[in-house]
Amino acid sequence: MSELLTADRIDELGALGAKSPDPAALVAELVGAVDEGRVADPDDTGYALLVAADILVQAGDLADALALTTRAIAEQPEDDPYARSKRGGLLLRLGREDEGLAELTVLRPLLETDPDATYLIDDLADAGRTDTALEWLTAALDAILERTRTQQHESEDAQDEAAAMIYGLAQRRHDLREDLGLPHDDYDNLADRLRAASDHALDALEDGPATLLFWPRAEFEALLARWPALADDFPATWDEHRAQIEGALANAASLGGADLGVVAGTVAGLAAFAGDDPIDEETLDEYADSLDEAGVAAWPPGRNDACWCGSGAKYKKCCLPRSRS
Repeated sequence: MSELLTADRIDELGALGAKSPDPAALVAELVGAVDEGRVADPDDTGYALLVAADILVQAGDLADALALTTRAIAEQPEDDPYARSKRGGLLLRLGREDEGLAELTVLRPLLETDPDATYLIDDLADAGRTDTALEWLTAALDAILERTRTQQHESEDAQDEAAAMIYGLAQRRHDLREDLGLPHDDYDNLADRLRAASDHALDALEDGPATLLFWPRAEFEALLARWPALADDFPATWDEHRAQIEGALANAASLGGADLGVVAGTVAGLAAFAGDDPIDEETLDEYADSLDEAGVAAWPPGRNDACWCGSGAKYKKCCLPRSRS
């Protein structure tokens, strides 16, 4: 029997898609594994088909991409709004306006409840429906702002999520209008104020600076092996470490933080920086401040971009879900 298709291999093929000289071979590997029942985790079957569809989109084959996306939706163990949005966008791009808009309209309420649902806006914009995207963004902002005015006793988590959504929707709307050369309106002014304020928002956070020090897996293990006393300052496992970083960044973003990022540390670099000084939390902070800004990875990456933690997986399948844990 041929080799099983793992999640890591799916991600690897997806990353190759844009630059591969033979995208058809990548699609054949993904679809072949699905057809032959060789997906290591059956729950990844739909994901493999979506990756294949994305490769076809990049190659300009929208019709076959639509067929695979439709199949992916059927293969998913649970309803996947992201996949349905991709299908709606492809229908629009193929001229099937009524079907595509109907598919996306069903998902439209997510813009008021799910901070990640701006993929709907991306799919509308990619299909040339920027006017509809702006209409939906404006309506979502209206609804969320009205909700924050009328529901004064929401939990702090709900208030933080609403603030993050207002920020994200306002910025996305502002960027679209700016691309179209439209004059500023009240929401554009709000976006400008929020963006300006976000540069200073992290000063009030207790979680630390806008750029957080992160230890890749091998460095994390070497760090605790060389300085065991640091175990009190770090989670027990690397998975917990990257989840902690993702959670801190998500919290900072929800409070208006901008220009967020991570910078990777190395044991050799820390040892050279500290010299004979003891390695403690203060030294770690000073070491982080000393690292070259050129090494900072901006956070968050795009949903389909490589995750900031260095796992090789796409962000949406790796650390993005950790911010919700």
